[in-house]
Amino acid sequence: MWFKKRNILTGILLIVFIYISMRLTEFDLSKFKDFRNMIDFLSQWFPPNFSNLSGIIKDTLQTLAMAFLGSLLGLFIALPLSFLAARNTAPSPFIYHFGRVSLSFIRSVPEIVFGLILLTALGLGPFPAVIAIMLHNIGVLGKLISELIEAADPGPQEAMKAVGAKGWIVSLFSILPQIWPNVLSHYFYRFEVAIRTSLILGFIGGGGIGQRLFNDFQTFQYPSVSLDVLVIMVMVIIVDLFGSYIRNKVI
Repeated sequence: MWFKKRNILTGILLIVFIYISMRLTEFDLSKFKDFRNMIDFLSQWFPPNFSNLSGIIKDTLQTLAMAFLGSLLGLFIALPLSFLAARNTAPSPFIYHFGRVSLSFIRSVPEIVFGLILLTALGLGPFPAVIAIMLHNIGVLGKLISELIEAADPGPQEAMKAVGAKGWIVSLFSILPQIWPNVLSHYFYRFEVAIRTSLILGFIGGGGIGQRLFNDFQTFQYPSVSLDVLVIMVMVIIVDLFGSYIRNKVI
């Protein structure tokens, strides 16, 4: 009886939250009555303009490079920091809590905020975008890897300590081999996310195909916009398939 009442209460609360959310977001399906306007707008996108295909491919490669480098640098920095933010490897409780709070703070700042700050200091281009992706990934990967470290089997660690190993040697040879496949899986997932993030950063001057898409849209070059979108879709699908393949191989 109590279980049934709890389900009813949960359902009522869910309905209330849905109603409040719809009010706050001005959710109104009647607005789709102007759907024909969107069809007329999209009709201007075709046929695509292939005259700038070589430039689009170059910008696509730049976007991939931004995502790859930002994610990789984030991993390199997050890996040692995660050992300081793990309960079973931190030198002291103070360092553990400080590391956790620091990673949470970095993770709470979106890449676009980092990008806006860095663009004012470093200027337009892909370099600030790489640093923005790197900073956010330090927080995200640091948290994920620290949780892997805490969940690692203590057996190999105790065996290493039994033969006289100390400090970082224990972590390097007993914990890292255990968690490395999952670390790679997290990295490739964050690389996929960074692809999408780099597109958004392009809207604020971060370079890559995101900036080209924004510029073409702003200058009403809709046939070029359609080709930009098509290339972005192909790029994201290929990266997703590649990332899924790698994760299935390493885990």
